[in-house]
Amino acid sequence: MPPSPFWSKERHVDRRPRLAARARIVSALRRYFEADRFVEIEPAILQASPGNEAHLHAFTTQLIGADGVARRAFLHTSPEFAMKKLLAAGEERIFAISRVFRNRERGALHAPEFTMLEWYRAGAAYETAMIDCAEIVRIAAVETGAAEFCFRDRRCDPLASPERLSVREAFSRYARIDLFDSLASDGKSADRERLGIAAAREGVRLAADDSWSDIFSRILVEKVEPMLGLGRSTILCEYPAVEAALARISPSDPRIAERFELYACGVELANAFGELTDAAEQRRRFELEMAEKQRVYGETYPLDEDFLDALGHMPAASGVALGVDRLVMLACGAERIDDVQWTPVFHPAGPGQ
Repeated sequence: MPPSPFWSKERHVDRRPRLAARARIVSALRRYFEADRFVEIEPAILQASPGNEAHLHAFTTQLIGADGVARRAFLHTSPEFAMKKLLAAGEERIFAISRVFRNRERGALHAPEFTMLEWYRAGAAYETAMIDCAEIVRIAAVETGAAEFCFRDRRCDPLASPERLSVREAFSRYARIDLFDSLASDGKSADRERLGIAAAREGVRLAADDSWSDIFSRILVEKVEPMLGLGRSTILCEYPAVEAALARISPSDPRIAERFELYACGVELANAFGELTDAAEQRRRFELEMAEKQRVYGETYPLDEDFLDALGHMPAASGVALGVDRLVMLACGAERIDDVQWTPVFHPAGPGQ
């Protein structure tokens, strides 16, 4: 028998304690940022571009003007572009708790619509964002009374100081691969064949058309991520520059980007950058990502020219995007993201939720 819908009284009684915990966590997060003189902003969901990462898939719609002409528009995959425009306008500490949308994503840890907490500190080093992340994990634990986080028998002490681990160290420790063997000394290119040989040696399955980035992701997902955030949370930092996305390059090593991700119980909770403010470099990266998207999926998304114009006026800043639903899941011991969403997105296959 399919499960009853989420709105049935019997099922809601079981779900409600976690939903109430979610509400307390969100309220506590607002208090945390407001106490630190942040302003909560409300970014528009409809955007000219949903983001320009090759493997992110957006929901497309039409924006019809008074002239009756339909123009392509998107539901944002992140409020990042809108929030950085506000930094360019002069805002210095901003946060948003936004509904975001990603197509082709559904599973225990993925939903096509979910809640993202995103925040930016102008003038702050990205290490400051690491402190924020540790405090947010602690807040979720305090609000739920959780002595530990748990997901699929992986456990983590949310009150313990996070482990800080570089990507290079993590690949060496858990995959027995020196990632930097395949990186050029200037950080601008990577050797797909060399990384592929190392990955195959460690039992990672490859496809003939896998790029260096594809192989990197396979190793990360299969060998590294399951080992992160065990016992205590992990801050996985110093990403390869070729995986920089919207992060600036480290001044100490051109092979490294100022990017980190937060993990607990093997689950990625947050992605953070020391933000790139070079519009020409950002355009170059976007164009490379869209070329890869065209190669793999046969489609591209437009560049947000307004965002690229604003980027040149944006101050140095650190920024973080954190999945609220996943944080609540771990704090409540839930098994699926749907378990902590007030109204889960419908399943096209049937009415059961």
